[in-house]
Amino acid sequence: MAAGKQYDHPAQYRYSFIKPASSFSLPPSSAMPATYDYIIVGGGTAGCPLAATLSRNYTVLVLERGGTPFANANVSFMKNFHISLADISPTSASQMFISTDGVFNSRARVLGGGTSINAGFYSRASQSYIKRVGWDAKLVNESYIWIEKQIVHRPVLNRWQRAVRDGMLEAGISPFNGFSYDHLYGTKVGGTIFDRFGRRHTAADLLSSANPYNLHVFVHATVHKIEFDTTGKKPNAVGVIFKDENGKKHRAILSKRCGSEIIVSSSAIGSPQLLLLSGIGPKEELEKLNISVVLDNEFVGKGMSDNPLNSIFVPINGRPVKQSLIQTVGITKLGVYIEASSGFGQSKDSIHCNHGIASAEIGQLSTIPPKQRTHEAIQHYKRRKTNLPHEAFNGGFILEKIAKPLSKGQISLINTNINDNPSITFNYFSHPADLSRCVEGIRIVEKILKSKHFTNYTKLDNETMEKLLNMSVEANVNLIPKHTNDSESLEQFCKDTVITIWHYHGGCHVGKVVSPDYKVLGVERLRVIDGSTFDYSPGTNPQATVLMLGR
Repeated sequence: MAAGKQYDHPAQYRYSFIKPASSFSLPPSSAMPATYDYIIVGGGTAGCPLAATLSRNYTVLVLERGGTPFANANVSFMKNFHISLADISPTSASQMFISTDGVFNSRARVLGGGTSINAGFYSRASQSYIKRVGWDAKLVNESYIWIEKQIVHRPVLNRWQRAVRDGMLEAGISPFNGFSYDHLYGTKVGGTIFDRFGRRHTAADLLSSANPYNLHVFVHATVHKIEFDTTGKKPNAVGVIFKDENGKKHRAILSKRCGSEIIVSSSAIGSPQLLLLSGIGPKEELEKLNISVVLDNEFVGKGMSDNPLNSIFVPINGRPVKQSLIQTVGITKLGVYIEASSGFGQSKDSIHCNHGIASAEIGQLSTIPPKQRTHEAIQHYKRRKTNLPHEAFNGGFILEKIAKPLSKGQISLINTNINDNPSITFNYFSHPADLSRCVEGIRIVEKILKSKHFTNYTKLDNETMEKLLNMSVEANVNLIPKHTNDSESLEQFCKDTVITIWHYHGGCHVGKVVSPDYKVLGVERLRVIDGSTFDYSPGTNPQATVLMLGR
C-alpha cells in the first residue's frame, strides 16, 4: 500500500468513538465532555486495554499520534510484516530510529502500538517475574485470560518451525512443553496474534470491549506537553497540549473528580521523552533546552536496556519455504532464548526493497560493524544487494536473544520537538556477562544447525554445513563466522552482528521515576503504564505482559 494513502479508507474508523484529532475542536455536545476522568497518552499495547477497562466506569480520552491499523494492509497481514518496518515515510505505522550504538530499531506510530508492527508472538511472564515485581497473581492471570480470549490464537507450524523445534530438543533445550502461553524451561510453541488466515489482531481490537459512550479516541493526535498546576505542595497534572493532523493546537483537560489522572502509555522511548519535555527529569538537561523544570528527577530516561539479538540466516535451496514469524521458542537456563522465523523475500517485487529488521537483508546488513553503519554504507549495501540471486532469500532465521541484559543505556533530548527521536543509547554488550551469554547462545544455535532433525530438513550434509558455519561475515548472507570453536571470534561476532528484536525497556523505573502502582513520584494525578517501567523484559517476548498490565 502506497505511503500516505493508508488512512484514506472508510474502514479506518472501525468504531464510532475513533476520530481524527482535528474533530476535537468541534463544539462540545452532550456526548462529548469538556473534561475527562482519564486522559491516556498513547493508544498502544498498554493504552488500548487500559482505555477499554477504564471506560466501563469513567470518561476516557485516548490521544494516539499515529493512524488506525484497521484498513492498513501493511499492518493487517502477516505477509506484509516486513513492509511496515521498511516504510520510513511520515505516515508509516513504524518510526525508524538508529541508536547511538549504530543499531537500526523501530517505534510504533499507530493505534495498537507495537502489536500492530511486531512479529506477533504471545507468551506470558514467568511466575517468578510476577512475584518479584509484586503483582497480584490472581488478577494477573485473569487479565491475561481477558486478552487471550479476544486476540490470541494457536499457530499452525510449518516445516521450518517443526525442524527448529525438533533441533532445539535434540540440542538439549528440554523438555518439550507443547503449546503453552506459560513461561517454562524447555522448548514450546507459544501463542500468536495472527489468526490462521494470517490476519493480525492488535491491541486496538480490544477497544470493542469498551463502553462506547464513555470513550473518545483521537488519532493523529500528538501530545507535546503535560500541563501542571504548580501552586500547591506538589505539581498537579491538569491536562495536555496536543496537535492534530493539520498542526493545530488543542488542550484536553482532566475533570475535577477525585482520582482523575493522566496516564502516559507512550512506550519506553515516548514516555520518558514526554516527561522530559513536560519538565520532569534531570534539571541540568532540561535547562539546557530552556524547558521549565517542574520536578528535578535524575533518573528519567536512565537505565534503558534493549535485549541484544543475533540472527543466523539459513538458505534453503531448491524448494520454497513458507513464511512464518515467531512460533517456537527455546527457553534455556543459560539466560538466552532461541526463536525462529522463515520465508522472507520470496516475491520478485519485494526483493528489491528493504524488508525490515528480521530479514535476510538486514541480517546481511548487520555484518557491517554497528559504528560503521552510516547512510553511505547502507546505500552501498543496497546497491550490492539488488544483484543477489532470488534463491539467497529462500530460507529462515534462527534468532538468539539475551534474556536479561545487564548492559544499560539512556535516552536524552536532542531538541524540544516530540516528533523527533531523542538520542538513544543501549550500550549493547558493555557488560561482560551479556557477551558470554551471547557466545553460549551462538553455540546452542550451532548445535541446532548440526542436529539430525534440522539437517534432514535443510538437506545440508556435514561438509556443506561446515562451509556454512565457517563462511566469513563478508558473505552474501549472514551466517556463523569462521572458527566457531574460538570464543574470541564468537565474541566479536556477537558485537559486530548485534541487531534488535524491539524489546527495549526502562527509562521510567519503579522506585526511581514511578511508585510500585506506577504513579509518577513527586507529582499528583500522573502515572506511567508501559514497558518503560520494566527493569527486565518479561517472558520471551513482552507483548503479552504489556497487554495484561494495561488491563
